[in-house]
Amino acid sequence: MSLMSITRRSLAAAVLAAAVPLSAAQAFEVGNPECIAPAAPGGGWDFTCRQAGKAMYDLKLVPSPMQVTNMTGGSGGVAYANVVAKRASDKNLIVAASSSTSARLAQGAYPGMNKDQVKWLGSIGADYGIIAVAKDSPVETLPQLIEKLKADPASVAVAGGSAVGGWDHLKVLNAARKAGVENLRQIKYVPFEGGGEAITQLLGGHVQAFTGDISEAKGFVDSGDIKILAVLAPERLPGEFGKFPTAREQGIDAIGANWRGFYGPGDMPKEAYDYWVSTIDSLYKSDEWQQIMAANGLMPLDLQGDEFAAFVAEQIKDTEELSREIGLIK
Repeated sequence: MSLMSITRRSLAAAVLAAAVPLSAAQAFEVGNPECIAPAAPGGGWDFTCRQAGKAMYDLKLVPSPMQVTNMTGGSGGVAYANVVAKRASDKNLIVAASSSTSARLAQGAYPGMNKDQVKWLGSIGADYGIIAVAKDSPVETLPQLIEKLKADPASVAVAGGSAVGGWDHLKVLNAARKAGVENLRQIKYVPFEGGGEAITQLLGGHVQAFTGDISEAKGFVDSGDIKILAVLAPERLPGEFGKFPTAREQGIDAIGANWRGFYGPGDMPKEAYDYWVSTIDSLYKSDEWQQIMAANGLMPLDLQGDEFAAFVAEQIKDTEELSREIGLIK
């Protein structure tokens, strides 16, 4: 989705925020708040739970520290099924979600599950995708990597923190398609449960490239362990991330914005839903969260409640269409 489209939705959400019944949200009292990160520590979902949970507590938006539960499996499917089947009315629970979540729902990868079985609560920013290699790789630019893929698609193994057909996979396929790679199905994608694991495999020399997001790669960039070949943004990011070139400026018009946010159990009480929508909105608008966004390369995406649910539904529709085009689903 383009940055312009994201901005339009962010403006629309400002109107929606006024409609949240704050009296109900204030009257509700959360017990022991918990956030499920549907992947191993070190990835984007883990980042979402831990950073947002800590900020919520620091800002006194929740009464006690947020418990973070890492629940791996099925690229989020295990956590999704657990919430739907076992915790459908839990008022204290939120779950980290992203474009990977909507992508898997679009492709029917959570068997028997659909978007209407949970409550979509709100977003906390958009995390632009990257394509990177290890620091000692001879590849210096995205076009150089693409040339290797064109010459022999199977010669470059690309690791990501989502399943085959997931958001990380789609990002590299889209970049390759925009660059003229013809046989996308021959590109070797290696999935892992979270971006941290995928980068570990890159540093170990088991794969030749990484596709993920700025936030999950930042620590490895700061340490000098990986080289970012391209950021999948319309233009260079602000601040310290501005030193990394976009795919577009290298002649490859590929954009990949990974939204980050939360869903809750589908049968949570209305007062709990209102509470979490209001809490996520307050978090997003705080100076503390804006600083966290700036430090981790997150771009604006301010959507709550019904507006966020409509956004996720559109993402699922768009991803389903792309997946059909490249043969991932029928």
